[in-house]
Amino acid sequence: MSRGRPAFLAALLIAAALAARPAAADPTVHVIRIADMRFGPAPAGVRVGDAIEWVNADLFEHTATARDRSFDLDLKPGATARIVVRSAGEIAYYCRFHPGMTGRIVVRQ
Repeated sequence: MSRGRPAFLAALLIAAALAARPAAADPTVHVIRIADMRFGPAPAGVRVGDAIEWVNADLFEHTATARDRSFDLDLKPGATARIVVRSAGEIAYYCRFHPGMTGRIVVRQ
């Protein structure tokens, strides 16, 4: 056996082991549609690292504003805006222009 062959085999084994490892799951994008002066249903299964995207399909300008002030997104008709969830817990949000429009997202680890 040649001198370079054991090193090549070791490198090949390491590469195979790394390729066999499961890839980290890509974050999920959860969409909340705004229409008829209301936020769509809260997405289920939101986890830390996932994204929440609001899509304004209404005729009016809206916001998605967190009650804890962690985000405040302006959404003109046809616009979209996105946040990435950084911690577990409950996110309560509303529209600054139409305070009766409210929503809640539960985020799990």
